[in-house]
Amino acid sequence: MSTSCIAVMAPGDMGHAVGKVLGEHGHDVITCLAGRSARTKGLAEAGNFRDVPDMETLVREADLILSILPPANALGQAKDMAAAMKSVGTTAVYVDCNAVAPGTALETAAVMAEAKAPFIDCGIIGLSPQPGRSTRFYVSGPDTSAMRALDGHGITVIDVGEAIGRASGLKMAYAGLTKGTNALYTAVLMLAERMDLFDELIGEFEDSQQVALKNMRARVQRLPADSGRWVREMEEIAQTYREAGLPGGFHDASAEIYRILDATPFGRETRETIDPNRTMEDSIPVYAAHIDAAAKDAADD
Repeated sequence: MSTSCIAVMAPGDMGHAVGKVLGEHGHDVITCLAGRSARTKGLAEAGNFRDVPDMETLVREADLILSILPPANALGQAKDMAAAMKSVGTTAVYVDCNAVAPGTALETAAVMAEAKAPFIDCGIIGLSPQPGRSTRFYVSGPDTSAMRALDGHGITVIDVGEAIGRASGLKMAYAGLTKGTNALYTAVLMLAERMDLFDELIGEFEDSQQVALKNMRARVQRLPADSGRWVREMEEIAQTYREAGLPGGFHDASAEIYRILDATPFGRETRETIDPNRTMEDSIPVYAAHIDAAAKDAADD
């Protein structure tokens, strides 16, 4: 597959970096930028993607389609891809690389099965691939050979079994810790702020929770840029817990924390435009001030 055509939808923070390393390993990497934002188009250019005019052209040319986008859009995109495949009478291997529950992955697999397209369940763990850093793609399904062929092509591919849902379940468990912890950090700090105990709590953390405080100061102020898409990811994690017979309430609450952060002015930032000088201490009062507004917006929805 050294010269295979791989479609990446969409070239966001993760997708454009994945496409770039695959292109550097000899693959023809394509996407469809019709209707996409200027930022997405810029990322695609930075990733050296070849733009095709429409979905029909994309599915006609691609041997492999990697779906890498916010989880709220995952199922809808799969339906659009399946419709395009049916309209042109061809198929490509469809890989759902999104942060979704195993149940959602099975729904997507059913959509692809109707289009007679092979399906691979995939969970991405780690930061985007860079020189010297290979992101891990956990895959599962009856035939994962198309993804396993990409192992070492700027990414690491790990097969976790034949059942669809195993790869997405692993991603959900992992993100339940990492992004769930960041939500908990933020919730604790907002609670202290609302009770006018922020300085006292930080003083105690400086004495007894130095590692946690260091992590808070490194992460909390950067979260709003990603919080909008993480709302749905937390909901998918909560669904995963319930599918496994466990309570999902912790991650339901995490979704609400990220909804608050997205409602702040900082929620309009991208990873490129985050203010590097803003601190955790600067951020928490702004987060706390938007608690009620975020709750009202959620109720209106």
